[in-house]
Amino acid sequence: MARDPASVSGVSLAEAPMFEKAPGGAPANVAVCISRLGGSSAFIGKVGDDQFGYMLANILKVNKVNNSGMRFDQKARTALSFVTLKSDGEREFLFFRNPSADMLLQESELDVNLIKQAKIFHFGSISLIHEPCKSTHLAAMAIAKKSGSILSYDVNLRLPLWPSEDAAREGIMSVWNQADIIKVSEEEITFLTGGDDAYNDDVVLKKLFHPNLKLFLVSEGAKGCRYYTKRFKGRVQGVKVKPVDTTGAGDAFVGGILSVLASDTSLYEDEKRLREALQFANACGAVVVTKKGAIPAMPTKEEVQHILKQQS
Repeated sequence: MARDPASVSGVSLAEAPMFEKAPGGAPANVAVCISRLGGSSAFIGKVGDDQFGYMLANILKVNKVNNSGMRFDQKARTALSFVTLKSDGEREFLFFRNPSADMLLQESELDVNLIKQAKIFHFGSISLIHEPCKSTHLAAMAIAKKSGSILSYDVNLRLPLWPSEDAAREGIMSVWNQADIIKVSEEEITFLTGGDDAYNDDVVLKKLFHPNLKLFLVSEGAKGCRYYTKRFKGRVQGVKVKPVDTTGAGDAFVGGILSVLASDTSLYEDEKRLREALQFANACGAVVVTKKGAIPAMPTKEEVQHILKQQS
């Protein structure tokens, strides 16, 4: 998805004098982050046969993300989202997709061999909203699961894109029990549980943790994150920086933890190693909030190590 953030912060979408082009989209952000950190990643999705679509495909290629699984739709446009930053660095979104190309990815267009190669298969919930993309998403998950991939799920709730709140809860939870790793925000816990306290461990463990789950992560922005496994739970403090733009921070956090997990697949069995990996992931998110944009702000390993040194 091509993002157009307002060039001026602290204003509403209507008040923004102009917008600046910035490529992004949650799964693509994660793929770029992993690549920047020295890992290997690929992206599967659909864009329009238009200038924005080719720009996104090229940006992935430049960032060493395998884009061979991308498809180009000749009838629908690449999705656009307009984003403004409020004075506290948080965002306001307006989406243009009616329908956009990403919603029209067909099962027959999946690069099955690419999916089978994945050590980790990462996905969000936006691709579960509309057909045919929903069925394609479920088919890709099934291929990945059968191939032995770790299934990683970042909810990434974007309520304006769903027909209703109930449809969003039902859609998001429809694949819940298939995921090995789930990452949510505090607000998403409250939404998914119908208003429960996001800070209550019992809420997480009784309502959201499922028997097949290996790792449940709660991102808390600048405060850091919480983690839950079958054997232990805890919190890892955030990395202190001066925020400029929070766009992509959660995706960088996910990219950070998945990049470590890819080379250490038993990470969630050792609390000490997991905490170190989550500190690294928090630092990935911290690097991103010091810059504008999503993909352009994704961190390198050197930037992450630098920011961690400053904290110690």
